[in-house]
Amino acid sequence: MTPQELERAVRELRDRQAIHDCLMTYSRGIDRLDRELLLSVYHPDAIDDHGVFVGSPEEFADWAIAMHSATHLSHQHCVLNYTVDLDGDVAHTETYYMFVGMNRAGAPLAMSGGRYIDRFEQRNGRWAIAARVCVRDWAPLDVVPQDLDASALAAVKGLDEGVIALMRSGAQCRRDRADASYLRPLRIDPARVPRR
Repeated sequence: MTPQELERAVRELRDRQAIHDCLMTYSRGIDRLDRELLLSVYHPDAIDDHGVFVGSPEEFADWAIAMHSATHLSHQHCVLNYTVDLDGDVAHTETYYMFVGMNRAGAPLAMSGGRYIDRFEQRNGRWAIAARVCVRDWAPLDVVPQDLDASALAAVKGLDEGVIALMRSGAQCRRDRADASYLRPLRIDPARVPRR
């Protein structure tokens, strides 16, 4: 291995670790309801399309902390399988997650699983999320569904019609190359970002 090859390999390992650390920090920030820590994983101009919510990092943090505080006594966002495609200062990742929450009302336990599809960018030496799409893949249901509708797979139940429509118009679980994980570059449709 030449010195240049070694330097490239070390840089790639460093970048992959920084991206992985950012994903782990997201889980810690959301599960501890730590707004500052949660915001640290995003670039300020990022957009998070969580299906049930679409907006800026600040808007997402406020929404997520309020929703989890009102709905759950505790919760975990477990990060599982992870792939990263590096291309200079841009990386596309697909990270499997499993969510489990102890509910404040109704059934004691809420569960769901899916994937975070992210476009990371390195700016001024810092890797952070520039765009995120949350895809729901499964949830415990009472009946076998005819198709996978993201609004039926949300851990939070009793969604209003506007939220259901937003979820149905966003990324859905696909088992082919039309899945959001194949989009390069990953971009959030501006029409999905509500005017506030």
